[in-house]
This record gives sequence, C-alpha cells and structure tokens, in this order.
Amino acid sequence: MALGPNLGAIGLPMDPHNLILDKAMIIDDIDASTKKRNPWRLSSVNQVEEVKLLIRLIPIWLSCLMFTVVIAQQSTYFTKQGSTMVRSIGHNFHFPAASLQVFTGLTILVSVLIYDRVLVPLAQTITKHPSGITMLQRMGIGFFFSVLAMVVSALVEAKRVGIAQAHGLEDSPKSTVPMSVWWLLPQYMLCGLSDVFTIVGMQELFYDQMPEEMRSMGAAAYLSAIGVGSFMSTGVIAAVQAISSRLGHEWLSDNLNGAHLDDFYWVLAGLSALNLCAYVWVAKGFVYKKLEWDDAEKEVNFPGFADA
Repeated sequence: MALGPNLGAIGLPMDPHNLILDKAMIIDDIDASTKKRNPWRLSSVNQVEEVKLLIRLIPIWLSCLMFTVVIAQQSTYFTKQGSTMVRSIGHNFHFPAASLQVFTGLTILVSVLIYDRVLVPLAQTITKHPSGITMLQRMGIGFFFSVLAMVVSALVEAKRVGIAQAHGLEDSPKSTVPMSVWWLLPQYMLCGLSDVFTIVGMQELFYDQMPEEMRSMGAAAYLSAIGVGSFMSTGVIAAVQAISSRLGHEWLSDNLNGAHLDDFYWVLAGLSALNLCAYVWVAKGFVYKKLEWDDAEKEVNFPGFADA
C-alpha cells in the first residue's frame, strides 16, 4: 500500500532512497495492533516528505563549499598580493591593499541592478520562466564566475612574480613590485559577480525548498556553508603546503615574490571546475518542492538545472 505520491504512475523517476523512506509510512501488523502510533516506527506523509526535502538539499549544500573556499581568498591572499604592489594615488597618498574589497561590493550593487532590470526581463522572454532563470541555474552561473576568478588571479599573479624576478626582487619580500595594484581589480570584480549569482541563489533555494516549519534553517544553511568553506580554505592551504614542501619548495611561503601563489590559484581553479561539473550533475536530478507533490500531475518535465 503506497501512502505517498505515486511518481511512477505519472512517469517520473523513482528514487531508491524515496522508496526506503516511503516504507516509514506503511502500516504493518505491529502498527495495526497498537492503539497509539509509535513515531519511531510509523511516520506521517508530511514527515517523510520533509525528510526527502532535507536529503535532496544536502548535495547542493556540499557543492557550495568549494565556492566559499574561493571567496575566502579575497580577504587573505588577494590582500597579500596587493600589499606587494604599487598602491599610490598621486605622489603622497597610498591606500591599504584591503580597501580593494570595496570593488567587490560595488560590483554587487551594479550587477544586481543590471540583473533585475536587464537580464531577468530578457531571460523571461527566452525561457518563459517567471524569474528568468531558476535558482539552481543562478548558482551554477556563480560557480562558473568563481572558476574564472581563480584563472584570472593565477594569470595576474604569474605576471606579478615575473616582474618581481625581472627586477631582482624574488628575495626581497618587503620591496614593492613595480606593478600597479589595479591589475587585481578584475579578480575582485569576478568575485563580486560570483557573489551576485551564487549567494542570492543559495538564499532563495535554501529558504524556498526547506519544509515550511524549518525555513529558519534555510538561512542557517547558506551561512553555515560560508563558515565551513572558510575552514576548508585553511585545510586546502595546509594540504598544499605539506605536499609542496615534500616536493622541495613551499608554494605559499611568506615571501610571495619567491612563492608559487599562481600555482595555488590554478589548483583552486581546477577544484572549482570539478566542483562545477559535480554540481551540474546533481542539479540536473534535483526536483523542486512545489513540482514534486503539489503539481506533479500537471507538469512532468521539471529537471532542476535544465528546464525548471
């Protein structure tokens, strides 16, 4: 006896995990012989569906961690790069390297305006979707920009190190490399674009797709991803340091002029690209909450990343 939604009857894919969870709704002989329902043995339809929602969001949450590792570099190695470069405006004023992060915020402000006023109406005419693109598609675009940010960062850092070596500064960590700090501007702006798509998409997804009674956990879900990603960034740095030191030269020494920060950025770009591929695979199988049991009989075609 199937008490939950019969997805197979309307041609929707059957998930083995869903079948296992559906067993929690089936009344067996032991449940039938007791007058009071044992919540450890028998669950309601709503309880089972809420568990399915949470399980479905876990792979998406895990996919967000690599994105937050990339974003963590803004306040660490991006700033350290800038501190070695020419940061003067005029003859007397030298601004701090960390102040470049303001351009990430400015990029977010401008991009949100362009997104709402230009991109959404344009996408609506093409996709016929109320919001232009889905939440998962928005996050996927943000992940792509995070990969691009690391590629640009690696190329700029390689140029910076090349200039430092050409001027004999590879052993002078406190010397200023004759290269303008504005070369770092593209990577900050790409991080801002990545934030516009990914952070907002995460907020919308984890709030909208959470069970009604657990929506306060949606905000905690995306914030926890940012926090865990920061810890992961430390772990990735430690792993790179350990491996590179065994190979004979540390990539991330205190002296950036003699280090291999560009190689570290390439590692992050590669990991982010692999994460993006895994995310696309997960998103293609994602089923939005409102289409799974509310509108399942009305609309069958709802792949999470491609058409929903």
